[in-house]
Amino acid sequence: MSGGVDSSVAACLLKEQGYGVVGVFMRLGAERYQTVKSPAAKPICASQTSVSLPIAAESSPTSHPTDPPRSKGCCSAADAGDARQVAGRLGIPFYALNFEHDFDRLIDYFTEEYANARTPNPCIRCNQWLKFGRLVAYADVVGADLIATGHYARTDLADHRPRLQRARDAKKDQSYVLFGIRPEVLRRTLFPLGELTKGQVRAHARRFGLTIHDKPESQDICFVPDGDYARLVRARRPEAFTQGDIRHVDGRLVGRHEGLPHYTIGQRRGLGVAMGAPVYVARLDAAGGTVVVGPRESVLSGAAWAEGVCWLCEPPGGAIRVEAQIRYHHLAAPAVVRPMERGRVRIEFDQPQSAVTPGQAVVFYRSDEVLGGGWLVGA
Repeated sequence: MSGGVDSSVAACLLKEQGYGVVGVFMRLGAERYQTVKSPAAKPICASQTSVSLPIAAESSPTSHPTDPPRSKGCCSAADAGDARQVAGRLGIPFYALNFEHDFDRLIDYFTEEYANARTPNPCIRCNQWLKFGRLVAYADVVGADLIATGHYARTDLADHRPRLQRARDAKKDQSYVLFGIRPEVLRRTLFPLGELTKGQVRAHARRFGLTIHDKPESQDICFVPDGDYARLVRARRPEAFTQGDIRHVDGRLVGRHEGLPHYTIGQRRGLGVAMGAPVYVARLDAAGGTVVVGPRESVLSGAAWAEGVCWLCEPPGGAIRVEAQIRYHHLAAPAVVRPMERGRVRIEFDQPQSAVTPGQAVVFYRSDEVLGGGWLVGA
């Protein structure tokens, strides 16, 4: 329970359906990395845990002048208070677990990826390591049979293996960030919101009498809610901000840059070069410290490589047809995936795709079903 409307309604629906529910909140210490600071949370109870994606707000109808100020990230003292209030209304046990050490590992991953000219996806790693990693271990400790979250996704357990599927509401679908759930964990996972739209979730929140029914949700990374990720990367990896050349794909020197972490593949704005026609970041050369730019066609790729692939289906013995989604807001594209050695795959798109970005995830679908996914390493 993150203190947001999604995980709160998920808990309410499960309680209504007769489950024995235990609410948990993850204390991550994310406010240490935020521009907007929140005071340290007061103890909630003897044991101090969240399972849904970050839901946060600058203000809420439940705020009081003496409440701690809200950060724009997640897991603040105010968010913990909102989650505790919902748990109290439901009459369920509520715990908050200190995962600050584990969260620091996530920050290290985030800054390391940028320092190596890759664009990370911390939400997927958070799901793998924390929400469906450490929290699953905690569920085992307390004897919980199932894990439930406020994600918009669905599971189908009717067959011999668990299947992860897109949410019914395509606009809210979060299956892309869940591909790394281990099958044995997916088998015991519930997504109560998978059949609902956001509007229906808020309607349920009003029906349950939750004061957070219209609490805004954040679209930002929880530990950089102001969007200034370069500030965090600079604090951890200052050596990554070395000046270098900006070159056109034809080799011409067209400008200088202040550090590779300021750029990502496909970027058009803020390049600091004027060439009389739009140019895009086509490549980041970490070894040479060079940003390579070019016309739109220079960011189109007919194929890509991925590593660290995990499968939710039987691992294929040869090439398979899929729809491949290469970033969160990308429309999955028809492709052929060819398994290679050491967990790598080659993805061959039917039509060239824009901005294949190292560090981002590629997720393989068959219709609404997630077959698996991995991490892009290049085109």
